[in-house]
Amino acid sequence: MSSLLFGAGLVVLNLVTSARSQKTEPLSGSGDQPLFRGADRYDFAIMIPPGGTECFWQFAHQTGYFYFSYEVQRTVGMSHDRHVAATAHNPQGFLIDTSQDVRGQINFSTQETGFYQLCLNNQHNHFGSVQVYLNFGVFYEGPETDHKQKERKQLNDTLDAIEDSTQKVQNNIFHMWRYYNFARMRKMADFFLTHSNYNYVNWWSTAQSLVIIISGILQLYFLKRLFNVPTTTDTKKPRC
Repeated sequence: MSSLLFGAGLVVLNLVTSARSQKTEPLSGSGDQPLFRGADRYDFAIMIPPGGTECFWQFAHQTGYFYFSYEVQRTVGMSHDRHVAATAHNPQGFLIDTSQDVRGQINFSTQETGFYQLCLNNQHNHFGSVQVYLNFGVFYEGPETDHKQKERKQLNDTLDAIEDSTQKVQNNIFHMWRYYNFARMRKMADFFLTHSNYNYVNWWSTAQSLVIIISGILQLYFLKRLFNVPTTTDTKKPRC
């Protein structure tokens, strides 16, 4: 009986752990199928609960260049601190770099092949959630892009020049795509900020208008009381 309860506890613990941490790719393959490495780049938004941590894993080969950028787009809840803590770890679990700001970047060269861990911690907000836009991945320059073991054919000078030009164009397009994602992050953050300011101005203007109306009514009421003339009778006369 105790062994069954222990086994059930392990299953529940594994389910909770897998629900709290999103991995971009599996750590192992099954059967004769090759290991699925996932895509080389990702960009999406995620909500982090108060005081919570979200982690992701990205596979990278050696001699690559890893980039990780983030920006807090909005806060939800009582707290409005937009700072988050970002960390990057190598496949061995050692810390590579950290960043604690509203927006930031972590860039480094991959020294070994494996799954790199990226974590975001909402430690500054204990009463509010934050929406964070992420953009991370890895790219390779030169012939290291193809990691399959195969013999390369001898190319003449013309084809070599075409290959070099194509590689440069691909790299330029990739960097343009990164700058485009930076613009998207800033655009969404500005949109949420503008929307929040719009609601703030509307509510504050409504409150001020109500205060002005109520104060005008009270002033009119007290001014009217100043000019009230009491009625006099034989038994009730005003005193000198």
